[in-house]
Amino acid sequence: MVRISTIFIAISMVVIAASLGVATHYLIGLNGAESAIVALAALTFLVLYNAVSMRLRDRTDVGGQIADLSRGTADLARQVAEFGRRLAYAESRLVGLDADARKRVEPLAAEIVELGALVRQLAVAVAAQDEARETAASAIPAPDSAAVPAISVAPAAPAAAPQPAVSAARLAATLTQALEANRVELYVQPLVTLPQRKVRYYEAVARVRDEAGTVIAAADFIDAADQAGLMPRIDHVVLFRCVQVLRRLMLKNKDIGLFCNIAAATLSDPVIFAQCLEFLDANRALAPALVLEFRQDTLRHLDPVESEHLAALVQRGYRLSVDHVADLQIEPRELADRGVRFLKVPAKLLLDERGAEAANIHPADLSDLLGRFGIDLVAEKIEGERAVVDLLDYDVHYGQGFLFAPPRPLRQDNATAAPPPDAPPEPRREAATPVSEPAARGAIALAALARRTATTGPV
Repeated sequence: MVRISTIFIAISMVVIAASLGVATHYLIGLNGAESAIVALAALTFLVLYNAVSMRLRDRTDVGGQIADLSRGTADLARQVAEFGRRLAYAESRLVGLDADARKRVEPLAAEIVELGALVRQLAVAVAAQDEARETAASAIPAPDSAAVPAISVAPAAPAAAPQPAVSAARLAATLTQALEANRVELYVQPLVTLPQRKVRYYEAVARVRDEAGTVIAAADFIDAADQAGLMPRIDHVVLFRCVQVLRRLMLKNKDIGLFCNIAAATLSDPVIFAQCLEFLDANRALAPALVLEFRQDTLRHLDPVESEHLAALVQRGYRLSVDHVADLQIEPRELADRGVRFLKVPAKLLLDERGAEAANIHPADLSDLLGRFGIDLVAEKIEGERAVVDLLDYDVHYGQGFLFAPPRPLRQDNATAAPPPDAPPEPRREAATPVSEPAARGAIALAALARRTATTGPV
């Protein structure tokens, strides 16, 4: 856009050139053509003069701007150099502080490593002492009934197995009568965290009591119940009572959970499963705390109907668990896709080096592999302290077995002597044993580390 000053200058130059031509015509006496040539020459001179002056003025302005830009660039370079010097100084300080911190931490780290070795020696020594006591106890002849000690290491309320002479038909009749008389009882066994041994879950197991009051374990009546088609009815009763027990547990501890076993026959029974699914759908609020457990062979041989029923449970938010694991030919991705979040493996199978050769993965890496797919590994059937020490190297997070607590009956209104399911396992009372040298060294190291931490404070 042409500026007004430029238009004014152009008009002025034309007026000056025309005035000069008129003046030469009247004052000097030149004719019209000569006066026009003089006016045109004057106009040309004025235009050239204006162009040259404007070019010089623009060059002066651009030169000043370039000088200002050069000065700004120089200032920026000085500031960048100053920031670089400060950054180098800060890095040198950080490197020095890191070296000082490493020097202060190295002695404490060495003590922690030594303490870990001592604690491991302590655990091994305690396990060896337990085995020695068990060996000595087995060598002592059995005392008479009057001299039996008050404390026993046998499972509480042991289940009396049926005699081999009892036929499957008679056992099925006993189960039918127990269902009609509501004599299906629920026992619970805790699952503890390792190595803290804090109760995190309970597993509910079914027991049947006959007319004579004899308790029949699940392992003894499952086959007969399957043949007679009674397992769906038993699972329906157990599931109903599991929900009741879980509500009682969550009144005292919101973080507790319960495992409930379901048989393959229940998945394939459309009538009973529909009732169970309706009941579970009505109690969907308990889904995060109720874990439905199935056998490994059940998940491996699912038909389309059973797969659909299993997916219906997962869609309602219920997590699944796998037990009775017979081998480690496991596909974690397939289990995770089915909704499995727990895998129970017997401790002997995990620690058996001969069985590891036929597995897809070494048992020591199984927990890490399952964890990538959101599945927790549970070591079950733990019966000795040495097994616990060995399982810690396998990064097992949960343990279950008679070492921690046997299955116990639920407290009934008319049987207050039985412990409640949410009560912690009763500690085993044992005779005092002399403390071994590793135990003493471990205690001394713990005390020294506590004193050092209290004196120096956290690093």
